[in-house]
Amino acid sequence: MAEHEHVRVAVIGSGFGGLGAAVRLRREGITDFVVLERADSVGGTWRDNSYPGCACDVPSHLYSFSFAPNPDWPRTFSGQEHIRAYLEHVTDTFGLRPHLRFNAEVKTMRWDGEELRWEIETATGTLTADVVVSATGPLSDPKIPQIPGLETFPGEVFHSARWDHDYDLAGKRVAVVGTGASAIQIVPAIQPRVGRLTLFQRTPAWVMPRVDRAISGAERRLHRALPFTTQLRRGLLWGIRELQVQAFTKHPDELGLVEQLAKRNMARAIKDPALRAKLTPDYRIGCKRILLSSAYYPALARPNVDVVASGLAEVRGSTLVAADGSEAEVDAIVFGTGFHVTDMPIAERVVGAEGVTLAETWKNGMRALRGAAAAGFPNWMTIIGPNTGLGNSSMILMIESQLNYMADYLRQLDVLGGRAALDARPAAVDAWNHRVQGRMRRTVWNTGGCTSWYLDPSGRNTTIWPGTTTEFRRATRRVDLAEYQVVRKAGTQGTGGPAPTASSAPSPASTSSPATGGAPKSGAAA
Repeated sequence: MAEHEHVRVAVIGSGFGGLGAAVRLRREGITDFVVLERADSVGGTWRDNSYPGCACDVPSHLYSFSFAPNPDWPRTFSGQEHIRAYLEHVTDTFGLRPHLRFNAEVKTMRWDGEELRWEIETATGTLTADVVVSATGPLSDPKIPQIPGLETFPGEVFHSARWDHDYDLAGKRVAVVGTGASAIQIVPAIQPRVGRLTLFQRTPAWVMPRVDRAISGAERRLHRALPFTTQLRRGLLWGIRELQVQAFTKHPDELGLVEQLAKRNMARAIKDPALRAKLTPDYRIGCKRILLSSAYYPALARPNVDVVASGLAEVRGSTLVAADGSEAEVDAIVFGTGFHVTDMPIAERVVGAEGVTLAETWKNGMRALRGAAAAGFPNWMTIIGPNTGLGNSSMILMIESQLNYMADYLRQLDVLGGRAALDARPAAVDAWNHRVQGRMRRTVWNTGGCTSWYLDPSGRNTTIWPGTTTEFRRATRRVDLAEYQVVRKAGTQGTGGPAPTASSAPSPASTSSPATGGAPKSGAAA
């Protein structure tokens, strides 16, 4: 990295969010930007998660950029290797390589209020940027629970997102801790190879069949010859999921039929009533993410698998002790225990205008205007920020909506002229958060009777968007300057006249927003 390098935009992370931001910047005619990546290649979570069986639970044609359709997806649900290859392809197709800075982990980002820019310290040097777009994502920093005695374990220990491919599991006694989306893929993938597999299940998951198949050569030829057929396929996949949203957000009782289907799916593979009882959740389906697998239950029914219906409580040498007192001797522990989602480590490295970190600002819960901007952090935006997650559809739809918002944010800065920054008004952040949390109260994620990673330590859902992707796209189509304070260097003003002030801007409370529950327009989201 060049000494004293300055760029207009610094993008943090090179997963879907970061690469999408880079493509959008180029399409907006902005080439003065860098993408800072702590690893040595692009891919984000699809680079880091290379565990056996890793695949996406969203159909391939929906889990891809609308501006970069892939007619050659090999399966209806893509594996990790296919998605990572797709992101490499996007990087090359849109000429992003010159903007990438690998092994450049961000140590700190500090707002310089005098120069109106961000000072960024990375593992490879320092630089400054007018605008920062943080696209580190919520599934980037693994979480391993603090288990007493874990440091005494003599065998191998690793998280699903840091898989040790040099360790041979063949014939070993392996413990898998957790029953989330990664664990239900890992268990059937390694079960035939290991000597014995012990699954520590704190909470059972609702699991539906994963109707996966190879996409035929004829289908792929059709998509290549007639690109609109790829768009049609994507649109159908999107539309079905949009129609499902109300059951999650307004009428959770309607999900009872889906629970019955999930129970039938379990009964087909699990004949032992005692095991079925262990695997049957006591909360409403959808409260945690509904998992997709046609191999998980059959694997649990195999004779070399034990299901411990209790969380891991203690490690005594090579003996693992569950909360219910049961014990298991193992050679290796695989943690499928998720990520730091509501306490993202990147927040500790961002220092705003008042000299406090984003983590301190969010100590009582994450909150950001339209999922993007935090008060006190001028010209800083996040992709996949607070309350932008989905429980039933593709995050790429949400990412692209936030890219629309980012593009208009930069256009507004251009219109303002001169050295200017936008800082989200606290009242606007509060108003947005109040509306989102108000809608959240009746959703299955808040009323379904479970404890999930969607909730922060205080029980607030700061992760999920309580509406359709269409509503979110409408909410992020344009930047409303009434929701921002315009910050300028002392003694300067834009070429178009004095900068707007707090007294000249309309109240954010009077601004209409799809988050208030207005009916969405019809039409495809992407």
